[in-house]
Amino acid sequence: MIKIPQVLIQELVKRNLVPEEKVEEYTKQAQDENKDFGRILVEQGLVSEEDILKIKEEVYRLPVFDLIKSKTEINLELSNLISEDIINFYHIIPFAKTDSVLRVGILNPEDINALEALKFIGEDKGLELERFLISYKDFDRLLQSYSSITSEVGEALEVKSAGDDASKLKLEIPKTGSLDQITADSPVTRVVAIMVKHAVENKASDIHIEPLENTIRVRFRIDGVLQSTLSLPKNLLSAIVTRIKILSEMKIDETRLPQDGRFSTYLDRKIDFRVSSLPTRHGEKIVMRILDPLVGNIDLPDLGLFGRSLDLVLKNIEKPFGQILITGPTGSGKSTTLYSILRKYNNEGINIITLEDPIEYFLEGINQSQVHEEIGYTFANGLRHILRQDPDVIMVGEIRDRETAGLATNSALTGHVVLSTLHTNDSVGVIPRLIDMGVEKYLIAPTLNLAIAQRLLRKLCKKCKIKTKPNAAEKKILDQAIKNMPTAYRKDLPSETEFIYKPSEKGCGECNGKAYKGRIAIFEVLEMTDELEQIILGQISEAKIRAEAARQNMISMFQDGVIKVLKGITSLEELLETAQEQEVEEEKFKV
Repeated sequence: MIKIPQVLIQELVKRNLVPEEKVEEYTKQAQDENKDFGRILVEQGLVSEEDILKIKEEVYRLPVFDLIKSKTEINLELSNLISEDIINFYHIIPFAKTDSVLRVGILNPEDINALEALKFIGEDKGLELERFLISYKDFDRLLQSYSSITSEVGEALEVKSAGDDASKLKLEIPKTGSLDQITADSPVTRVVAIMVKHAVENKASDIHIEPLENTIRVRFRIDGVLQSTLSLPKNLLSAIVTRIKILSEMKIDETRLPQDGRFSTYLDRKIDFRVSSLPTRHGEKIVMRILDPLVGNIDLPDLGLFGRSLDLVLKNIEKPFGQILITGPTGSGKSTTLYSILRKYNNEGINIITLEDPIEYFLEGINQSQVHEEIGYTFANGLRHILRQDPDVIMVGEIRDRETAGLATNSALTGHVVLSTLHTNDSVGVIPRLIDMGVEKYLIAPTLNLAIAQRLLRKLCKKCKIKTKPNAAEKKILDQAIKNMPTAYRKDLPSETEFIYKPSEKGCGECNGKAYKGRIAIFEVLEMTDELEQIILGQISEAKIRAEAARQNMISMFQDGVIKVLKGITSLEELLETAQEQEVEEEKFKV
């Protein structure tokens, strides 16, 4: 039966946080539901979780463990020290371990039975125990981790083989001979499959398997941020790397050189993985890029395009020829935007050919070609061959050099739609960049339809975001941005910022404690006009192009971000951090 914390109750009654006449009722509810007494109060809305944790800290004089601030990595070995049954029964949970010390979070320090259980575990394992207070949210997050990927991996390593019913996930395995047959039923096969499954379920973009001195660290990149997910014994490294190499058709006996490969898996849909291996001091590191078709299959409004920017893209898609160039740094979502535009063209009456390095998403009905620079099949060389294939729409993964820039421009001039990416800091920089790459001024105006710049911002978790008043500095930034916006955008916004949304400190179960879930792009879209053509043919300068952009009522990426902040889609902190990164990029381009 759950232990009721009498000392804590007395303090709560003393502070008028719990009516004395209700104590018996809440005590019975806690015992009936096998829940901590404080959790019942939080669920009833009588006291916040933050307040009750602070009171516990004062009453019990124990340190508080914070999962988010400590950036604690879930360690597989900890779930082996204290079983899930004991965690649920005594409401104690391990969260860190050194050579001789086990750190444990505890909900009720008055529970003598829980303390005795901890003492026994410490003596049995030869470990010194350090007790910490832990919030209900952090307790639940840790328990969820131990009962999902960690326990699944633990079970996989305990069994000698995995039958057909051992895991719902089936990996499509290339036939590579007897070694594949030997490893196909190994527990390591299940470990790899479990990592893949949980990465896809958590909408991760990459899986990092990193050998450290004594362990293997597994991290998922979620919403652009690497998050530690799992720690594995170092002796599994060779088997895990070999398994992934077999899946990816890489050379398993080559450990001194980097390699690239690819494989597919089926959940409820086919998902591709692009694999890279890299020799490091402690062994081979593996990175798997997850190419989930659902991630790539996003419509333009869902990307973050709206208003004038969306109208311009849709209008220019209808044009029979010309270039649409997308710019931004690596990881800014350019490829996703390109694929979204490609889907608008994709029908039986149009011949679409792409030239990519590498092919990220396979699109039905589109002819996709992979660049191989090591054999001379470059973007420029491939583009020459594509033009002999009677294309209507050409997508070139990236314009990297003068030759590709010239060929792409000539292709647009001769009646083709050309989609591509370019490395500049913003949409205004596209035109000077094309000139720097040797494209004649008089060819830019008739061939360039749109220049689109974008960045990615994390989206606030809809469930736990906090509505609050901005401070003086925040209000000044937002009000000034609104004031400088074109009238068409200002009319739908408040003249003065009254409130904004911010990330919660602790997050929630929906966002796994991160306060953010998913990402959205901010855009600026510059259209070719007669006025812009005159600027290009005359004494061109970025100042003149920016003046023309303002005349077009173009909003900058920062202004687009401000609108999304005011709508509660993202936070001002996230926008300002991205703006600071953009300033650093501008300095690089100046150099």
